[in-house]
Amino acid sequence: MAENQPQNKAKLISETRRRFESDYMTEKSDKYDPRDIERLQQDDNWVESYLHWRHNVVDETVKMLDESFQWRKEFSVNDLSESSIPRWLLEIGGIYLHGYDKEGNKLFWIRVKYHIKDQKTIMDKKKLIAFWLERYAKRENGKPVTVMFDLSETGLNSIDMDFVRFIINCFKVYYPKYLSKIVIFDMPWIMNAAFKIVKSWLGPEAVSLLKFTGKHDIQDYVSVEYLPPHMGGTDPFKYSYPPLVDDDFQTPLCENGPIASEDETSSKEDIESDGKETLETISNEEPIPPLKKVSSTEYTSKTDETEKGDSKIKSFKKPLSVFKGPLLHISPAEELYFGNTDSGEKKTLIVLTNVTKNTVAFKVRTTAPEKYRVKPSNSSCDPGASVDIVLSPHGGLTVSAQDRFLIMAAEMEQPSGTGPAELTQFWKEVPRNKVVEHRLRCHTVESNKPNTLTLKDNAFNMSDKTSEDLHLQLNRVLESNRKLEDQVQRCIWLQKLLLALTVLLLAFVVSFFYSLNS
Repeated sequence: MAENQPQNKAKLISETRRRFESDYMTEKSDKYDPRDIERLQQDDNWVESYLHWRHNVVDETVKMLDESFQWRKEFSVNDLSESSIPRWLLEIGGIYLHGYDKEGNKLFWIRVKYHIKDQKTIMDKKKLIAFWLERYAKRENGKPVTVMFDLSETGLNSIDMDFVRFIINCFKVYYPKYLSKIVIFDMPWIMNAAFKIVKSWLGPEAVSLLKFTGKHDIQDYVSVEYLPPHMGGTDPFKYSYPPLVDDDFQTPLCENGPIASEDETSSKEDIESDGKETLETISNEEPIPPLKKVSSTEYTSKTDETEKGDSKIKSFKKPLSVFKGPLLHISPAEELYFGNTDSGEKKTLIVLTNVTKNTVAFKVRTTAPEKYRVKPSNSSCDPGASVDIVLSPHGGLTVSAQDRFLIMAAEMEQPSGTGPAELTQFWKEVPRNKVVEHRLRCHTVESNKPNTLTLKDNAFNMSDKTSEDLHLQLNRVLESNRKLEDQVQRCIWLQKLLLALTVLLLAFVVSFFYSLNS
C-alpha cells in the first residue's frame, strides 16, 4: 500500500500537467509568465502543493493553477524586488518576517496599526505581501509560516476587509500549503463582526487555523524569546530598514574559522591536533586553527582510526540523510538531532562534501548566535574533500525547535588562497546569486540511560505535582477574573454611552418644546 502512494502521486502530478496544458495553455498561454510554466513542468513539489490543497482532485487543481498563474503575472511576482516597493512602506515596518513559533514555523508579522485604509496605496501593500511570501517561498520551499495579526493599538480606520481578503487568498490560492495558522492578537471587541466575515472566506476546513489570543495565552503558540515586550515577550528585536529584515541568521558564538591574528607556529601545531580536538569544546580565548583538508579516501581511513582511538567519537554518530546541492552534499539533509555524548554534553555533526572541481568556501550562521558553539564556522573545502562541523550548545543552554542553522557556500573559481584575509575578501566580493544556501532545523534526542540527576529530578517533580496543579488552577481562576473584569468594563462603558445619548436626547426634546413655546 505504501509503495503505491508515490506512484499515485506521480500519476496525479503528470495528469495535472497534461490537463493544464490541454485545457488552459492553448487559450490563455499569453496570460501566464513563461517562468511559471517552466517551473510547473519541472517542480513536482510545487504541483503537489496545489493538489494537496484541492484534495488531489485534478479538475479543481487546474482551475486553481489558472487563477494563481494569472495573478502571478498580473503582479509580476517573479520580478518583485525591493525597488518594486515604495521605500516608505519598507521603512514603516508593518509587514515583515521574523522569529519562529513553537512548532518551528517562520513568523509573518502584520502590524495592523500601521495600515490605514487608502485606495491609493492598497496595490503597493498587496505587492509587499507578495514580495515577502515569494521571497520566503524561494528560500524555504514548502515550509509553512504562521501569520501574526497584531491588532494592538488598532482603530477603526485600520479595518480594511479588501486587504484582509487578499491575504487570505494568498494562502488559499497563490501559496497553498504555506499556512500553518493565523494568530490574532488583542483583537478589539468592535472587530468581532469583521472577523466573522473572515471565517467565511477561509472556509470550514481552515477556520481551525484561526487562533484568537491575548497577552495571557499567546505563549501557547510563540515562546517569549520571539515575542515583543507589548505581547509579554523578551525579544529585543526592533524593526529597521535598510537592510531588509531577513532570516535572522547571525554569526554563532565562538567563531571557529581561520583567524588573521594567529601566527605560523601556533597554526601548525593546532593543525596537527585538529582531527583529535574536533569534538572538544574550546574556550572563547583559545586560538582557532585553520581547517585541515583531506581527500575522501584519507577522510574515511582517518575516521576509522579516530573511532578506534578516541572513545568520545565512538558515541558520536554520523548523520545518514543527505541533501545533494550543486556545490556541497550536506548531511543531515534537514534536521539536526542533538544527542548526548559519553561526557553528557549535547552535540551534533554536519558533514559537508565538496562535489565540484574547485574549492568551495562556506560559512555557518544561526538564529541563536549566543547559544551555540560551531567548529569550524567559516572555512573552505577542497574538491572531493569532506569537512566535519561540530555544533554544541554553549554553557548548558537548551536546544530549541525554533533554532535554525544556515549553511552558505560559494565556489572559489579563481585561485585566490583560503587564508583568513582571502576568505574575508572573497565573501565581500562574491555576487549574491553565486551563494548557495541551505537551512537546517534543530531537535533534541534524550539519552536512554537514566542518571542520578534525572532520577532526583523526577522525584522532585512528583513531590511537587500537587503544588503545580494548584498553581495551574489559581492561574485559571485569575484568568477568569480578568475576563470578567473586561466584560464589566465593557458594560460600564456601554452604560455611560447610553447615559450620554439619553442626556443628548432630553436636551434635544427640551430645546424643541422651548422653541415651540417661544
